[in-house]
Amino acid sequence: MNSAESFAAVCLAAVASDGVLGRDEARSLRIELEFRTPFSSMDDREMTDLFDRLLALWRDQGSEGLVQSALPQLTPPQRETALAVATQLVRADRVVEAEELEFLQSLARNLDLSPGKAELIIEVMDILHRDALATAN
Repeated sequence: MNSAESFAAVCLAAVASDGVLGRDEARSLRIELEFRTPFSSMDDREMTDLFDRLLALWRDQGSEGLVQSALPQLTPPQRETALAVATQLVRADRVVEAEELEFLQSLARNLDLSPGKAELIIEVMDILHRDALATAN
């Protein structure tokens, strides 16, 4: 796996961390990737091939195994962004399952980021997804 495939693998593992990869989740994953380098220059066939390869790995290894295969190829800045995007994907539907929270916690531990960085990234993403106006009077 190269760094691009590894980045996409972490994101795929996040959306599938509850054991289900639905159509809306797959669409969210593609949207998150298609505006980033190098995915923005991939045509539909290349994106489909990438997802097919990653899905086959996910079926064989599960989300945790896929992440363990991917992390060695990512630099610290890529790991930070992968955690942010993974958190975005898990929180995007505003329903966070226990398995998804466990996945994010495990991912944060395994990223080997500077102390407090993973917690900060997750905290900021929580703020981003907070429905702050729902409680406004």
